[in-house]
Amino acid sequence: MGVAAGPIRVVVAKPGLDGHDRGAKVIARALRDAGMEVIYTGLHQTPEQIVDTAIQEDADAIGLSILSGAHNTLFAAVIELLRERDAADILVFGGGIIPEADIAPLKEKGVAAIFTPGATTASIVEWVRANVREPAEA
Repeated sequence: MGVAAGPIRVVVAKPGLDGHDRGAKVIARALRDAGMEVIYTGLHQTPEQIVDTAIQEDADAIGLSILSGAHNTLFAAVIELLRERDAADILVFGGGIIPEADIAPLKEKGVAAIFTPGATTASIVEWVRANVREPAEA
């Protein structure tokens, strides 16, 4: 990851058929309030749509929110598409209802961080600031 000028840009996405987006909207708002540029894709996005948006928007990171149980498939698809499109420098993190047993395998596939229920917005903002890219020098 290189150092880029301007605020961190994060695509927040709801992949798959899950129709519950309150958590994604709360995270999007928290990141925005922390000075980041946030692109919220809305409900029912395919991995292809999410990756296309991230590339078009020159995003630094993609935050996926999944409550449907399809996290193993959908996270892997996003990671693979980023690699195929030479955009693996876009960091992927996510959250939702993800069993503890699935977290390590998701990280092995390339997911940078998983936030489960109870994670605070402050901890997610702090993680994004610390891990998405080095701050631009003033």
